[in-house]
Amino acid sequence: MSELKNDLASLRLNEAPEKSRKGLWIFLGIILLAAGAGVYAWRSTGGFSKVEVATVTPTVEQVGSAAAGTPVLTASGYLVARREAVVSSKIQGRLLDLRVEEGSEVKTGEILAKLESADYEAQLARARAQLQQAEAAIGSSDAAIHRAEADLAEAERQLSVNTRLNADKLVPVDTLDASRSRVRMAEAALAQSKADRDRSAAASVQSQADVTFAEAQLNNTIIRAPFAGTVVKKMAEVGESVAPIPPGVNISTASGAIVALADLATLEMEADVSEANVAKLVNDQPAEVSVEAFPDRRYKAILRQIIPTADRTKATVLTKVTLIEKDKDLKPEMSAKVTFLEPQKPAAATTAATVPARPNILVPQAAIVTRDGGPKVFEVVEGKAVLRTISVGLTRNDQVVVTDGLAGSELLVSKPPDTLRDGDRITVRK
Repeated sequence: MSELKNDLASLRLNEAPEKSRKGLWIFLGIILLAAGAGVYAWRSTGGFSKVEVATVTPTVEQVGSAAAGTPVLTASGYLVARREAVVSSKIQGRLLDLRVEEGSEVKTGEILAKLESADYEAQLARARAQLQQAEAAIGSSDAAIHRAEADLAEAERQLSVNTRLNADKLVPVDTLDASRSRVRMAEAALAQSKADRDRSAAASVQSQADVTFAEAQLNNTIIRAPFAGTVVKKMAEVGESVAPIPPGVNISTASGAIVALADLATLEMEADVSEANVAKLVNDQPAEVSVEAFPDRRYKAILRQIIPTADRTKATVLTKVTLIEKDKDLKPEMSAKVTFLEPQKPAAATTAATVPARPNILVPQAAIVTRDGGPKVFEVVEGKAVLRTISVGLTRNDQVVVTDGLAGSELLVSKPPDTLRDGDRITVRK
C-alpha cells in the first residue's frame, strides 16, 4: 500500500513540468495571433511605404497680376535662317569652276561657280553671224527699193510725155499703152523690193532674238549669289553634272544643286506650341531664346508670327520667333528653347483692376501623376499619402496651373513613385 502511494506521488511530480510546457505554448500562440491581427489591422489602414519623399508647397499667383517679363510658357524648336536658298544652275551642265567653300561669305551677285561654256559660246557666235547676214539683207533691200523708186519715177515721166504727144497726134496709142505698162511694172518692182525689205527686217529681229537667247544661255553658265549670305553646304564638286532644282527642295536632299546659302543675319527660331497654350501668345510678344550649345547664354527675342494653321498629327501650332540679339556662334538647325514672357500691359489696364483676381495654383509638373486616366497629386497628410484628383490648365516652364482640386497651401509629394498608393504611410525628407 505504501509503494502504491509512492508511485502516485512520483506521478504527481512528473505531471507538473508537462503542464507548464503546455501552458507556455498556449501563451506563445496567443501572442502570435495578436501580432498577426495587429499587422492585418495596420495593413488595412495603409501599409508603410519605404520611400522617402520631398515636399513642396504650391505657389499661388494672381491671374492678371503677373508683371511684364514673367515667364508664360516654354517651347522647344530649332534655329532656321528666314532667308535661305538652294543655289543651282538654270541649265544643265558640267561644273568647271567652284569658287566657294562651306563658311564662305558672299555678296549679292558674286560669282559662285562656272559651267563648261564652249557649246554656248559657239551658239552665240553663230547667232551673231546670222544677225549680220540679216542686217546685210536689209541693206540690200533698201538699195533695191531705191532703184525701184527711180525706175518708177522714170516710167511715170515717160508716160506723162507720151500722153501729151498722143494728144497732139505725135505718137501712136501703142506707145502710150507701153508707157503705162512700164509704170505698172515699176510699181510692182517697188512693192516687191519693200516686201523683201520687210522680210529682211523680220529676219534681223529673229536673229537679234537668237543672239539675246544665246547670250542668256552663256550667262547662265555663270552661277551668282542671289543674296548676301554664308555658304552653309557645298553640294557639288568640279567635274560633276548639275541641273536646275525646283523650288521648295530640302537642303539635305537636293540633288544636282551646287551650294546652300543662308543669310545668318535673318536667323530666327521655329517652335511648336501646344494648341492648349497658343491662346496665351500674341504677335510681338517678348521672349528669351537659349540654345543647347550655349546653355549659359540668353538671347532677347520677339514673337514675329503665329502660323494660322495647326498640325493635326501633333496638335501643335508653329510659331516663328525673331532673335533681336545676334551672335556669330549661332548656326541654323541648332536645338533651341524659347520662353515667352508676359507682355507689357497698357497703363489703363493696370489701373482699372475692379474685379478681384482669381488665384492660379502652380504645381511642379513632376508632382502630377496620371491615375485612372486623369491627373492627380499625392498630398502629405499626417504621415500618409492622400491621392487628390485635380484639373490642370496651362504649363509655364516646369510648373502646371491647377484650376481645381487644390487650395494652394498643401504639401505635395514632388516625385511620386509608381508604387505609391492612396493611404500609404510615407517618410518626409526634410
